[in-house]
Amino acid sequence: MGLQNVGAALRLRLPELGERMTERIRAEVESYADESLIPFASLRESCEDNADLLLGRFAYGAEPDVGAAQQTGRLRAEQGVPLADTLHAYRVGFELLWSEMVEEARRHPEVTDAELVGGSSEIWALFGRYAEAVAAAYREASAELALQREARRSALAEALFTGALADRTTPWEAARQLGLPERGPYAVVAASVPDPGQEPLPGIEAALRRFGVASVWRLLPDQQIGLVSLQHRDAEKVSLRALRRRRARVGVSPRFDSLRDTPQALRFARLALAGLPGDGPGVTRFDDSPLAMLVAAAPAEASRLVEVSLGPLLALPAAERARLLQTLGHWFTSGGVAAEAAERLFVHPNTVRYRLRRIEEVTGRALADPLAVADLGAALYALRVLPS
Repeated sequence: MGLQNVGAALRLRLPELGERMTERIRAEVESYADESLIPFASLRESCEDNADLLLGRFAYGAEPDVGAAQQTGRLRAEQGVPLADTLHAYRVGFELLWSEMVEEARRHPEVTDAELVGGSSEIWALFGRYAEAVAAAYREASAELALQREARRSALAEALFTGALADRTTPWEAARQLGLPERGPYAVVAASVPDPGQEPLPGIEAALRRFGVASVWRLLPDQQIGLVSLQHRDAEKVSLRALRRRRARVGVSPRFDSLRDTPQALRFARLALAGLPGDGPGVTRFDDSPLAMLVAAAPAEASRLVEVSLGPLLALPAAERARLLQTLGHWFTSGGVAAEAAERLFVHPNTVRYRLRRIEEVTGRALADPLAVADLGAALYALRVLPS
């Protein structure tokens, strides 16, 4: 009966206890001292509610009710208060409440030492139960908030990529909500998805963030696309290195300064990706090969160019066709120097010259004519990068 009387007596002083508990918590837990984050009146109300439930347990044997603790956990998650600080605040409150119970017990001769020992064990068992309730509610609310934030980020990123931002949200407001600088330069990245739902660039946002490079990403059925800030001095170098490490097929747009140009930059990144030769991994920038971008941008016209410029050569028997195409490719790579092309092919320079004359004969185009060389070079590149 002794501790029941103590609990009942303290319940009559709830407003005073709530005030003192609030002041103690604000003095000992840094984040709780921020009035704009946790108003004094709100914290005092929470302290009184929790103290009332605890004292009710001692005063009349009420069943432990963790409802207030759960509500506090959810509220602190929404306010952005760290969980460690929230649990620290609960410990401070329990310690103060127990010290008040011990002090009040001195005014009640009927309270025995055994009751105090039992009360101490019970109140700290209750602290454990309340702390678990706070933590569980906090984590649940944090997970919900994270999902909401991710859905919001995803929607804003989609709006930037498509140019479909709502009238009430400017690109710069979207940038702030996405954690991006409000000014460029930026670049857009597009990477091929190997299998639906599989990220070709796993962990790319976190990897870039470690180097101070902000970015936002979207996973589509066929591509993973990203908007990367290049404000950081080494952002481009860091980004390209991180992209290459993922061993994916990646296209990168030119730099641009206005977020309103994001949809156009996405188109350029996709053209760069489409112009990446071969089937293996690689990273190519739109500006690395303007010719490749032209071919990727107009595949039907590029196919026609191949037919017109290289059609007669492609009609040759397979062995001769392959030999002449290989020679023409090395000649272009060597800057039109037959001797250097011969070294690459491990043949005599006269062999290269003979094959070049054969190409002129078959195609009807003179390699001394710059316009003819431009047509053949573009057609040869298109032959390499276009789907068969």
